[in-house]
Amino acid sequence: MTKSQRKMYIFLFVLTVVTTLGFQGWRILINNFAVEIVKINGQEMGLLQSIREVPGFLALLVIYLLFIFTEHRLAALSVIILGIGVGLTGFFPCFLGLVFCTLLMSFGFHYYETLNQSLTLQYFDLKQAPLVMGKLKGLAALVNIITGVIVFGLAFWLNYKQMFLVLGGLTVLGGLWALVQDPSDKQLPPQHKKMILRKKYWLFYVLTLFAGARRQIFVAFAVFLLVKKFHYSILEISVLFVVNNVLNYYFSPILGKAINRFGERWILSLEYFSLIFIFLVYAFGENKWLIGIMYILDHIFFNFAIAIRSFFQKIADPKDIAPSMAVGFTINHIIAVIVPVVGGVLWMYDYRIPFIGGAIFSFISLCFVQLIKYKGE
Repeated sequence: MTKSQRKMYIFLFVLTVVTTLGFQGWRILINNFAVEIVKINGQEMGLLQSIREVPGFLALLVIYLLFIFTEHRLAALSVIILGIGVGLTGFFPCFLGLVFCTLLMSFGFHYYETLNQSLTLQYFDLKQAPLVMGKLKGLAALVNIITGVIVFGLAFWLNYKQMFLVLGGLTVLGGLWALVQDPSDKQLPPQHKKMILRKKYWLFYVLTLFAGARRQIFVAFAVFLLVKKFHYSILEISVLFVVNNVLNYYFSPILGKAINRFGERWILSLEYFSLIFIFLVYAFGENKWLIGIMYILDHIFFNFAIAIRSFFQKIADPKDIAPSMAVGFTINHIIAVIVPVVGGVLWMYDYRIPFIGGAIFSFISLCFVQLIKYKGE
């Protein structure tokens, strides 16, 4: 790596640690907090998850915020907002309070993720980018493990309010550190500060759209299924998250190498072919531990989405990366805003329907993946 690349890698390394700590802690706690304290049902959970995706839908606004802030500074501010949202969650044990804190947390998370992807693709070349994304995913998995252990331990001593406050406070501290750093490289091509939609990127847009639908079924209903139908406790959820991320810690760096070796089409085909069966097991499986295994496999394949971004890097104009990542996040969340609330309504009729829908989305994605081609393939 060059000096500027090392500076950016350290910057993203630290922000990945604190962002993952805050968001993963929120994810571990939120289902049990929502069911046990706020007393929400499946329809309300679907609505909450749809609301959570509204900031992702508005990620397009990142383009215009770049007129005011540099990318790295906006990334740091986003992490601070994420931490504040997580820290306040326990202070509002009602549905509307949960909506407010979730929105705040989500704006920070989605805007940081948009900028994280943009900075990674700008600062690292076609061979380095999948490796860096894989390493950061592996780092996130390691932090997920540590977070699971922390929550497991804190659950014996602290209540929900205190646990949210600790996790959010640590996230804010990391964001404040990043706010005074400057890892930028003035020699890189300046990014367009306007919305970019190009015909040659159509396949990236389509894959991103359906990835959003698949992701939301996983995020909104997989853990909720474990808690609601199979009665997983907060301690069991914590243990599952730790086991899950031990595997991802070792696997994620290998994924970047696999993308370089086998190509995006092969990697994404494997993901979507496998997801068809995983979603069907969610829908029709009756064994508590089998569903837990499916959740672990689902989470492993979740990381394969970095192949969509590395595919885009190979077909993109370098000046299009920042605005295109923002556009991609918005496209990803067009259907993501709709799926949880519709899925929540369908859950009330039959919990299997959202997961059958996930299998259908995976099949459609599998078909589109076969169209991946790029210069030099």
